[in-house]
Amino acid sequence: MIDGLGDQPRLILKATLTPVVGSMFQPTGFPDLGPAEFQRPLADGTEQALLVESVQSLANHLESVGWDAAAEQPVAALAGLQYVQVQDEEKRFLTSSRLEPHRLAGAYIKNGTIVEDGKEASQKAGEWMIERLGVQKGVPLDWRAVYQAIFQLDPLCLIHGVFFSDPQWKDYGNPKVRRALTAVIEAHDARPVVSGGVKRDDVYPTAAEGRGAKEGYGFVPFGRTEYTAKEISLDVALDLEQIRGYGLSEPETDLLIAVALWELRTLLDRPLRLRTACDLEVAQPIEISRPGDFELPSAADLVAEIARAQVQFDAKIPHTAIHG
Repeated sequence: MIDGLGDQPRLILKATLTPVVGSMFQPTGFPDLGPAEFQRPLADGTEQALLVESVQSLANHLESVGWDAAAEQPVAALAGLQYVQVQDEEKRFLTSSRLEPHRLAGAYIKNGTIVEDGKEASQKAGEWMIERLGVQKGVPLDWRAVYQAIFQLDPLCLIHGVFFSDPQWKDYGNPKVRRALTAVIEAHDARPVVSGGVKRDDVYPTAAEGRGAKEGYGFVPFGRTEYTAKEISLDVALDLEQIRGYGLSEPETDLLIAVALWELRTLLDRPLRLRTACDLEVAQPIEISRPGDFELPSAADLVAEIARAQVQFDAKIPHTAIHG
């Protein structure tokens, strides 16, 4: 299955998307910036383009397919892989390394107190992390040992990246693993569609003291800008060379590749509703440009591949940090 990737350095994939309803879609917005419009270079000039979903946001979407929010735990496909969960002092679930923006280096983890094998919390998680990574002051980082330690704590950090940036880790080199799975959604030849509406108030249609728009009363007109585009493209790069370069065992390496492909396949198989008015779906067969003869396996086949690789190494799950 993943043998078809051979010794290729990258998997490069493109999926053409289309709005589920109509032809307009709501763009992503940034504080003080608004929609991220840009000029896309072409062979014979440029065209107006739009960032529909950023790299960091799509990383969150890819990670979310592996987490069961209702059950507060990983989905069945990833249930056998270790991670760090965070509880409060009453042992109520708070978050985990699968949910935190900085994953294993998230604030709720590094500032918590670790619990090992059900024993009482006894060691600050930041100190515990230093011990697990095997880093030492005045000694160059042993990257192979760091990668192995991260794999034992949460292997998905080797897919989506983690940066141990904190004063408590600065004397140990602040280990950083860059993202191995990168995806972005862009709209090409994008044009704004300006419209608007009004918030109605049939009870108090006329503004009065204490009953104005500020308080949520009255008729309030508003403007709205959406977009149409000639093409909406989800572009993906999986850095296979980086994953192989971790120096892990063959089953562990196969596992990381299978999990990355499973996340991608699952994301593409589901409705991709990014925002209220940005509901997209795959419109054409997925294009894989590198390697050209590779076909993205089904989610079921990739789940089987994950299980096959996983049985060849031992995992303790989950680790627990208590955040007071």
